[in-house]
Amino acid sequence: MCFAVPGRVTDVDGNYATVDFGGARRRVNIILLEDIRVGEYVLVHVGYAIQKVSPQDAQESIKLWNEILGEEGNYRF
Repeated sequence: MCFAVPGRVTDVDGNYATVDFGGARRRVNIILLEDIRVGEYVLVHVGYAIQKVSPQDAQESIKLWNEILGEEGNYRF
């Protein structure tokens, strides 16, 4: 089973982007995707952005993650 987590791109530098996961920022490889821009949402799996997603789809996924994590993990943008 694989998990991909949505995040918002806050900076792009060559083949890497800084992605915000509700307060936690990580450097992510974006080589698998074309034309990633600041403000877009991506799904990230093991350090690689694997797909662009709409803000609505990202928010729905975040809502589901919050349900899974319960009160301990309020993941917000």
